Amino acid sequence: MRTSFIITTLVLILGGITVANLVQTNSGDVAVSDVRFNSDVGELSALLYRPSSANKDAPAPGILAVHGYINSRETQSGFAIEFARRGFVVLALDQTGHGYSAPPAFAAGFGGPAALKYLRELPFVDIERIGLEGHSMGGWTVQMAAAAMPDAYHAMVLQGSSTGTFGAPEGTPTSPRNLLLVFSLFDEFSQLMWGADVPAEIVSTQKLKTLFGTSESVVPGKRYGDLNAGTLRKLTMPPVTHPGDHLSRAAIGDAMDWFADLLGSPHPMTSDNQTWYWKELATGAALIGLAMLTFILIGAAMPKLNKNGFFSLVQTPTSKPIVTTRSMQRLSLAATICVPIILFFPVQTLANLVLPASSFLPQQITNGFLMWAISVAAISLLILYFSTRGQSFEGSGLIVKRRTIAGSMLLAIACFAALYVVVLATETIALVDFRFWVVALKRMSGIQVRMFLIYLPFFTVFFLALSASLHLTANRTLPLRTAMWRNALLLSSGYIALLVAQYVPLVSGGSMLIASQPLLTIVAFQFIPLMAFVALVSTYCFYRTNNIYTGAFLNSLVITWYMVAGTATQAVPFWL
Repeated sequence: MRTSFIITTLVLILGGITVANLVQTNSGDVAVSDVRFNSDVGELSALLYRPSSANKDAPAPGILAVHGYINSRETQSGFAIEFARRGFVVLALDQTGHGYSAPPAFAAGFGGPAALKYLRELPFVDIERIGLEGHSMGGWTVQMAAAAMPDAYHAMVLQGSSTGTFGAPEGTPTSPRNLLLVFSLFDEFSQLMWGADVPAEIVSTQKLKTLFGTSESVVPGKRYGDLNAGTLRKLTMPPVTHPGDHLSRAAIGDAMDWFADLLGSPHPMTSDNQTWYWKELATGAALIGLAMLTFILIGAAMPKLNKNGFFSLVQTPTSKPIVTTRSMQRLSLAATICVPIILFFPVQTLANLVLPASSFLPQQITNGFLMWAISVAAISLLILYFSTRGQSFEGSGLIVKRRTIAGSMLLAIACFAALYVVVLATETIALVDFRFWVVALKRMSGIQVRMFLIYLPFFTVFFLALSASLHLTANRTLPLRTAMWRNALLLSSGYIALLVAQYVPLVSGGSMLIASQPLLTIVAFQFIPLMAFVALVSTYCFYRTNNIYTGAFLNSLVITWYMVAGTATQAVPFWL
């Protein structure tokens, strides 16, 4: 491994973590702490942002900030950082069943009532100046808090959210109190939230007009109602998507201005004075560095293992591809790109019915991925079987000795453990994770570790099948780097095409091509970097070991970790 590659990796990780921590703490002026408190279903988790100016003698206004579905407390960092810079105490909650909060998801008002109670009990918070802010399902969370304690807050901001959805109270001209609704022009959930197929048309829905107390279409930017009566209303529509709210200076700025105006900002700043994006870029750089570290770990391990004789267990003799016809090669290539995309929506939707969250498999989104992955693996193996009939698998990288499989597994576990230690140490010391936008890798809770062990064997089957399809019949005369990036493009291109097909109609003023799948469409963004990473690791390991096992095992470990730690737990696991 080149020295420049190693140095770049270290700079990205260490520099990214350092910058992220400095921005998150406003260069030490804001104390960020990991807090826990009780709810009706168990312990809840949150990040508490406390400006140095907030104390018992000079209490500061407080804001409860809540993420959306299958996210975590760190997702709200853009909002929390800017609120805290302006002197607000911020409690960024992990909803029930999300992050490090006790499952199940959706229980106990999503955790909102308990979080609001905790915020109000802090001695350095002015309970007469409390704001509630939530994105998507986080908006429903803060509404549940408001319903439980209707006199415990003064103003609310709903980001990409709605009233009267999924158990949240119906909106009226008087409730929620003093409301800013930030609903983006290209929000994928306009039908679910407000009953409009086209996001821009929510202004004409009866639901929104009722909330704003008007019989005419709501005008973005116009104030409705009366502040003193608690009926103040305003709608803004930044030109971004639903998850784009988290990367929008306009969306974050609108929320800052609303609370500064209605609660009073201890440290007034203009809304264009924002620094949160440096933290986002820094943790994104650290995430890239962590991915690069994977190859350093593998590359560093090989010579040492070879010196100790262990590498002979992992590496097999030079392998050769299985010969197939050109037509079967084309079919296999097309299937690798198209089959995962064709099955992406229908199989995961079907999983909600046939593989619901249970005490054994408690995560519904992960169950959907699991059923999709097994389906893709089955079809891939069938195509591989028919394309290689009559051919020998000896020397292809598939048929190896048992000790080779065991050695590959140990090597993958060692690399995984090293990556996990880096993530664990980073979160423990700096209270930041490795993320950019919707892609985030963080440590697992004790509950999640057990779920990880349950899901791991199933996803290992998928990655073994994927590695076999990707490498056994592939051209092995390509240079390593060329093969790595070719396969990265191969595995990610289908998701790029899917997103283009979905978003071109949306940003053109209509709705998505398949408008019934807003959640999975947003999830598909993650598959672009994830599948590229999978291809890079799989190809690198295959070229170094001449078999499919090390890369498949390492990918299954990392991606299962990523999924289990980053989504929601909808059922109570059997061991609790």
